[in-house]
Amino acid sequence: MLKQITPLIITYNEAPNIKRTLQQLTWAGKIIVIDSYSTDKTLEILNSYRQVHLLQREFDTHTRQWNYGLEQVQSPWVLSLDADYIVTDELISEIAALPVDGNIDGYFARFKYCVFGQPMRSSILPPRQVLFRKSKVRYIDDGHTQLLQQLGNSATLSTYIHHDDRKPLNRWLWAQDRYTVLEVKKLIETPTSELSLGDRIRRQKIFAPFIILFYCLIIKGGILDGWHGWYYAFQRVLAEILLSIRLIEAEKFKI
Repeated sequence: MLKQITPLIITYNEAPNIKRTLQQLTWAGKIIVIDSYSTDKTLEILNSYRQVHLLQREFDTHTRQWNYGLEQVQSPWVLSLDADYIVTDELISEIAALPVDGNIDGYFARFKYCVFGQPMRSSILPPRQVLFRKSKVRYIDDGHTQLLQQLGNSATLSTYIHHDDRKPLNRWLWAQDRYTVLEVKKLIETPTSELSLGDRIRRQKIFAPFIILFYCLIIKGGILDGWHGWYYAFQRVLAEILLSIRLIEAEKFKI
């Protein structure tokens, strides 16, 4: 199966992450990376791997960036990865054993969120369809990120991807600020009846930060992870606070 797969990654200033991601993809004959004109050492790292086929495109939306990447893939299967995803040895073995011509057209993977390399007991990250037949999919917009539309049958892999983002706080805040602008647009323009329960709570602006703190520490057991759990919970609370502030600006001040 591995010979039928092309990993696809999009990057922008991912020097703290991308090397660890590429080190787990040495099995791939070709890795396609769509870079949004990084200004750090990302390009230097990418060019040090012979399998990497590097293309640059000015970033507009995640959806257009991913769909542009899909157009470059020539293999029947795609492994879609963020630049801070680590494909574990166990997951590689599971993928290698998958049937090439079975009746499954896409596979979801679950995640273990990592804080400075330490996997958490659990996280709020939902499963994502990362492995799929190229001919069966297309990306569409979904708030600050993208959603994969697939025609066909899907299944869930039993092993995990590690989500291990080690970018500094200022870079994380920059990304979250961009994300909240798109999330606010989604929350305001989508009818309440079509929003998930979580998004309905976010629309209230006040409750989401407190709920996410309780959810991460108690429901998900983050308090048992020590300071790593508190770090993750504080990150998620801060992200919800930023979103609430953006919502207040949009609704009360028409910004």
